[in-house]
Amino acid sequence: MSNRFIGARQTTIAQRIELEGLGVHSGAPVSITLHPAEADTGIRFCIMKGGRQISDIAASHENVKNLTLCTVIGDDDGNTVSTVEHLLAALRGLSVDNCLIEIDSKEVPIMDGSSAAFVQAIDEVGLKELRAARKFIKVLKPVVVQEGECWGELTPHAGFHLDVEIDFDAPVAEYWPEFAANGKEKVKVSHLMSHSSGVPGWTKPAPKEMLYDWDLAVNLLAAQAPLWEPGTAPGYHAMSQGYLVGEVIRRASGRTVGAVFREDIAEPLGADFHIGLPASEDHRVADLQPPPAAGGGFSFETDVKKAAFANPPIEISETRTRAWRGAEIPAAGGTGNARSVSEIHTILANGGVSQGKRFLSESGCRKALECQVEGTDLVLDM
Repeated sequence: MSNRFIGARQTTIAQRIELEGLGVHSGAPVSITLHPAEADTGIRFCIMKGGRQISDIAASHENVKNLTLCTVIGDDDGNTVSTVEHLLAALRGLSVDNCLIEIDSKEVPIMDGSSAAFVQAIDEVGLKELRAARKFIKVLKPVVVQEGECWGELTPHAGFHLDVEIDFDAPVAEYWPEFAANGKEKVKVSHLMSHSSGVPGWTKPAPKEMLYDWDLAVNLLAAQAPLWEPGTAPGYHAMSQGYLVGEVIRRASGRTVGAVFREDIAEPLGADFHIGLPASEDHRVADLQPPPAAGGGFSFETDVKKAAFANPPIEISETRTRAWRGAEIPAAGGTGNARSVSEIHTILANGGVSQGKRFLSESGCRKALECQVEGTDLVLDM
């Protein structure tokens, strides 16, 4: 990876970059050349025709002409460049402040349909730090932009942090491609949330140590086949749900579920609840006690029940260990008190808002209360 500058000085690319591809709308071949630029140049598109520059368009919101299907920027003479969003995302994401982009077409090449090719090309040449100071925009108070049920919010923060949204109706494989293996390509995120994905646990025998190895745990789940047709019936995902949903969160946000919960929910609320407990808090934790033995006990006569509750086998005493308390086991390893649980649930009770801050959209709260699947639970027989 190239040197990344997220500091006080402006940057540009270290060398010229030449790229070729096709315009997604025109189907025509396109050539673009990215040039290093002086400080305070910004990101500018230089439209070329017959070897001559006919327009110089700054990549600024003031020059946006259209947002239908793609982002189009242009000048006052009618010259435009479309599909600029992937290239601009790469430049912004890699902290490039200044770059001249020569282009011989009205649209940026689509490449693979994402920013990946541009990111790779910039990474290969690296960045150059300039002498001029970088300019920042400081958000002093919350700014909300809303259209219908869609909204975006900027809030003051000591740094730069982005939140992402996960589409519950999207296939899990859209975020986690490996999960499509063995007939799970149509499993939706909503199936994970509603315990109806057909993956209630691990089918391959696994030791308890697997629970402390996140990558191993989720890779095993991704590789196995569903135990019933996803979305057709519920079946309590006793331990697996936390890993399944947690991996979608990690793929979408780049952060673990414990980090997302801590940074985006618990800390803003002041809620004393943890997914992955710091060792410094061990002395405050009460030991979990097993329930009285029930007549007959719980049987594991089916593969579904064995996967949900018996693999790996866990004794109550395991929950008293530092390994368990410190691990992110989202479906079973959260540690907190009654007050913190109440504080967290005020978000849903109040339409997504708590302590004057919006955590969920109103439509998201309504979605959480909708019935997702009906029928007898294949694990709990209820």
